[in-house]
Amino acid sequence: MSPKIVHRLKADVRLALPDWVDAAVDRQRAYHDDEDKVALAVELSRRNVEAGTGGPFGAAIFDANGYVVGVGVNRVVPQNCSVAHAEMMAFMCAQAALSAFRLNEIGPMTLATSSQPCCMCYGASFWAGIDRMLIGARSEDVMRLTEFDEGPLPADWIGELERRGIAVRRDLQRDAACEVLRHYGESGVAY
Repeated sequence: MSPKIVHRLKADVRLALPDWVDAAVDRQRAYHDDEDKVALAVELSRRNVEAGTGGPFGAAIFDANGYVVGVGVNRVVPQNCSVAHAEMMAFMCAQAALSAFRLNEIGPMTLATSSQPCCMCYGASFWAGIDRMLIGARSEDVMRLTEFDEGPLPADWIGELERRGIAVRRDLQRDAACEVLRHYGESGVAY
């Protein structure tokens, strides 16, 4: 029988992006093209892997004028937090920056992500307040090129998003996103 372990409850939870993120994002630039928005998410995923600061996923939230209001990279292992996915980090950063839990109460918002959201990030998309979702790699790419399990989604997951007012575009920068996933999967590293 194992000994009883008693831990003190934490009064707060803090998640942080890696130090390199701020310098990697030009907040003065307007990203007008959908391909450019996803390219930023893919670049964040690439840098996250290269810096050894998390898994191969990146995301960014853009306002109606194409300016970045929040970004995220996968921080699950470094932060010991299963919800620290790139999309979740981007949602939280944008919500903190705008002081709004529903981002689109401020105006139309776009999520650009290096890979199709997993089941958790998909669900969070409904309540985070986004109007558009731009996706690089597909979930089948993620599962084929890495050991990640993306979890179950409804058969008509795109239709479910669109019925809730979230337009979806897929396969933007897909090859570049898959290259990051491939590099990560072949590295044998797990973070």
